Amino acid sequence: MKPPLPLNLGDVLLLRKKHPCGNDTWVVIRLGADIRIRCLKCGHSVLIPRSKLERMIRKILERANENRDSRPD
Repeated sequence: MKPPLPLNLGDVLLLRKKHPCGNDTWVVIRLGADIRIRCLKCGHSVLIPRSKLERMIRKILERANENRDSRPD
């Protein structure tokens, strides 16, 4: 069993299939065993099991800032 793909909140994903609105780019808005993604064109959100989403990802277009919660001293 391979380790899960490292995803962060705010990552922009390019998926293999297009959404009915014609867009294929999504942003990660919730992480866990199930991942919620939101279409960047129409705003529709979908909750997908992590294993299924990992098979659907063609490319990670943009990585979110991993240190978003850290504050400078």
